[in-house]
Amino acid sequence: MASAAEQMAAGLSLGAFSKATDLKKRIWFTLGALVVFRLGTYIPVPGIDATVMAHLMTQNGGGILGMFNMFTGGALGRMTIFALNVMPYISSSIIIQMMTAAVPMLQALKKEGESGRQKITQYTRYLTVIIATVQAYGISVGLQGMKSTLGPAVIDPGFFFTFTCVVTLVGGTLFLMWLGEQITSRGIGNGVSLIIFSGIVANLPVAIANILELGSTGALSTFFIISFFVIGFAVIGFVVFMERAQRRILIQYPKRQVGQRMFGGDATHMPLKVNTSGVLAPIFASSLLLIPATIVGFSKGAGPGWLQFLGRELSHGQPGYMILYAVLIVFFAYFATATVFNPEETAENLKKNGGFIPGIRPGANTAAYFDTVLTRLTTIGAAYLVIVCLLPEFVLSNYSLPFYFGGTSLLIIVSVTMDTVSQVQSHLLAHQYEGLIRKNRGKSRK
Repeated sequence: MASAAEQMAAGLSLGAFSKATDLKKRIWFTLGALVVFRLGTYIPVPGIDATVMAHLMTQNGGGILGMFNMFTGGALGRMTIFALNVMPYISSSIIIQMMTAAVPMLQALKKEGESGRQKITQYTRYLTVIIATVQAYGISVGLQGMKSTLGPAVIDPGFFFTFTCVVTLVGGTLFLMWLGEQITSRGIGNGVSLIIFSGIVANLPVAIANILELGSTGALSTFFIISFFVIGFAVIGFVVFMERAQRRILIQYPKRQVGQRMFGGDATHMPLKVNTSGVLAPIFASSLLLIPATIVGFSKGAGPGWLQFLGRELSHGQPGYMILYAVLIVFFAYFATATVFNPEETAENLKKNGGFIPGIRPGANTAAYFDTVLTRLTTIGAAYLVIVCLLPEFVLSNYSLPFYFGGTSLLIIVSVTMDTVSQVQSHLLAHQYEGLIRKNRGKSRK
């Protein structure tokens, strides 16, 4: 059997890629879908004064709305049809997953297989419409109260603008939800993650230019800029290392005799990733954190004292924001891990197939062992996510650097890139195996 390095080299060879017609179609479809997404981030909502909106975003872009604008690829700052991006869909997915673990009806649907998953997906879509409608209405009301020295943000406020804005923003979110599903099924996978990824990456050149401009004006020293980029590359290397880190559990299969032949007796390894939740935990945490923060941000200055205090504490770089962000990351790291890996089910499947962990009894003891190992790994993974996501935030808040160099954005970029490369390698290897099978069939016929 070829080693992992040899398989990777074979998967990435130009000859194999040129022959993989299906993979090339998937890549072109994915690129086309992402181009459509980027074009939509420049189509404004009817009734918005783009000049005033750009001026307001320049003044208030350093807070939580600036981070939201990063996830939307700049669509919020320009108030375009994709201003909500896929955040309502992510929030809906979180709520449905939580309800699946607590509601018996949804648990039964999950066990029904493909038909049950389709029903759960349908419920997720319905809830996405509700969440997007509430957020769109809040944005439409908030926009009508926003003014700058250049004038009001809405040209003609009133019921018609509210209705148009809600329909446009909800429609944009539903279109992106559908587009993400198409990328997952007809593209190279990770549709929703790729949409968020492309929005962040599209504005990276501008963010780099802004840092260099700060250096040319003397706002940042040359030593600081060089150190910042060196540390950034070190963080990327650390993320790659942690995302590939895994605990390999030895699984032994007993020997059994069938007739005159012996079968089994093999040993294999079950890999458990240190960060099983992947990039989901930071995205889920950011998505939930943006809901109350956006409401507070639009109401700031016009509400009661406690609301203004909450707005200050939830602003970017403040202790309240940091603490809540860290708590949400840890919670969703454990929650996503529990959703992805079920110790009882895995132990039962091993028992049915005759597999066992040396020194551990099959059944309940094996499930308890998996649970203990997974809990320890998730603790390390959650601590890693908090460090990577929060430490750069202190630097960004103290030096007013762009959000695109924050820990969350770097984690999303690196993780999605690694997942996409793995998807491409899988398609290439599958294509090569199909070619070998066809060759063997041709030889057998001769």
